Amino acid sequence: MKPKTNTESETIFQPLAARLRPASLDEFIGQSHLLGKDKPLRKAIEQGALHSMILWGPPGTGKTTLARLMAEKTHARFEKLSAIFSGVKDIRAVVDEAKAARATSKQPTILFVDEVHRFNKSQQDAFLPYVEDGTLILIGATTENPSFELNNALLSRARVYVLKRLTEEDLLNIIHRALSDKEKGLGHLSIEFPLELQKILVNASDGDARQVLNLLEVIADLAEQQGDKVIVTEKLLSEVLQESLRRFDKGGEAFYDQISALHKSVRGSAPDAALYWFARMVDGGCDPLYIARRMVRAASEDIGNADPRALQLALNACEVYERLGSPEGELAIAQAIVYLASTAKSNAVYVAYNQVMSDIKTLGSVEVPIHLRNGPTKLMKQLGYGKHYRYAHDEPEAYAAGENYFPEGITPRQYYHPVPRGLEIKLADKLAHLRELDKKK
Repeated sequence: MKPKTNTESETIFQPLAARLRPASLDEFIGQSHLLGKDKPLRKAIEQGALHSMILWGPPGTGKTTLARLMAEKTHARFEKLSAIFSGVKDIRAVVDEAKAARATSKQPTILFVDEVHRFNKSQQDAFLPYVEDGTLILIGATTENPSFELNNALLSRARVYVLKRLTEEDLLNIIHRALSDKEKGLGHLSIEFPLELQKILVNASDGDARQVLNLLEVIADLAEQQGDKVIVTEKLLSEVLQESLRRFDKGGEAFYDQISALHKSVRGSAPDAALYWFARMVDGGCDPLYIARRMVRAASEDIGNADPRALQLALNACEVYERLGSPEGELAIAQAIVYLASTAKSNAVYVAYNQVMSDIKTLGSVEVPIHLRNGPTKLMKQLGYGKHYRYAHDEPEAYAAGENYFPEGITPRQYYHPVPRGLEIKLADKLAHLRELDKKK
């Protein structure tokens, strides 16, 4: 390693990832959709026309680095807060300093807030007046979907830029730079690191530049010296990577992507793919009970009355996991997932429910017809509550043919359309028969 020194007597250690932090936009690797030639964000930075923004992307994609480069390029003050450790008091202190700098030197202040999604509503609201009047240029970094985690008021004052997971080519370029840079990187060590092994490291790092550099530094420390070379072997790489490095951000974008893939695999009747995504999420640290609850939803939304057993099986999986815990209970969830993916599908109830909700919002609060009202008191009975109600069990086939259960003024309509699959085939036949009785009546 080649640490940086301030004086001959004082050595300050910096991790490889910090030493190789890009010093200019031209050194920045990845995010060409934002920083490529003539792209709006790059032009804004180069012209000094900064604005408040949210940088949304996976870990290790350069959010902090990009914010620092913006400050350096525009000669702005750079203040950094972590939403994990900071509160409204810290925000106010930064605001006071920004106001003073603005008044004395007219220097703008960039406030970079890492993990901005962790600020609660009141903390996010504390930024608004100072973003609005230009005291602060807010750059928030988040791995979470801003639509879910940030206030609309804050989002309306900041543009969202999506940073993409770094590609294999991006990460190989970063490794090459680290191995060849003799001043800031590892070039002075003459490391021999075969390309096929570099690709294994890249795959393990899962698009995270910080992760790949941290692991590369560990590998360089452990690699054996052979003559004037430091040799990286497959055995050494395997030992360094023996701990799971697969990215799974609980509650973050990766989380929502993977649970979406699982749900859609179940909906698409693909049990093998559904099992794959279930195993990916469990391996990544997701609470299996969360997945089981999502399958309860899928049983109603995507299977419904085509196979009512699906809902019961999903509920059973929840109960089994609550009783047995992990890892024993995970098999019951896997069983439910395979069944849900394999059985007949119907979203008829889901569609009908949404249509009803839409109509209710449009039609407003219409009174219950008097013949359907409950009349437990003498006064209510005198007013006609429940009068002329036809008790279905007293009618032929236990069906009051021709009866209207909708409010007055609303034409009876059909929301539920059973699909020609599973049990809903029989339900469709039954409902068709009852409609024929209505016509005859």
